[in-house]
Amino acid sequence: MSSPHYRGALAATVTGGNRNDVTRLLPLIHAVPPTGGKRGHPRQRPDVRYADRGYDHNIYRRQVRELGIRPLIARRGTEHRSGLGKNRWVVEAAFALLRWFRRLRIRWEIRADIHQAFRTLGCAIICWRRLKKQC
Repeated sequence: MSSPHYRGALAATVTGGNRNDVTRLLPLIHAVPPTGGKRGHPRQRPDVRYADRGYDHNIYRRQVRELGIRPLIARRGTEHRSGLGKNRWVVEAAFALLRWFRRLRIRWEIRADIHQAFRTLGCAIICWRRLKKQC
């Protein structure tokens, strides 16, 4: 994400509320779609992976490095002035925007594919509203 040619990509997975986020780290990284950039072969993964203190363990740092991604993970027991907040606010803002949709505040659907479809629709509406403001 540090590359000026990285256009960004979004990936989300659906899990149970009682699952730890760390269990979905690698599947989520593999879910990121190829992104555009410089001419040539499309990039498969971002340069950097930002994460909060929940991922602060050498095992997860090593797994991310093995994929060719530089992990920027906040350290436990340190002050909150690590500078990662200026990048993580994008994720938190996306969660807040999705909560505008009553159907997505609480997961009522039993099937994960239906919930994923509603979330995708919510993301599309958010993007459309942003683009509409700019035009």
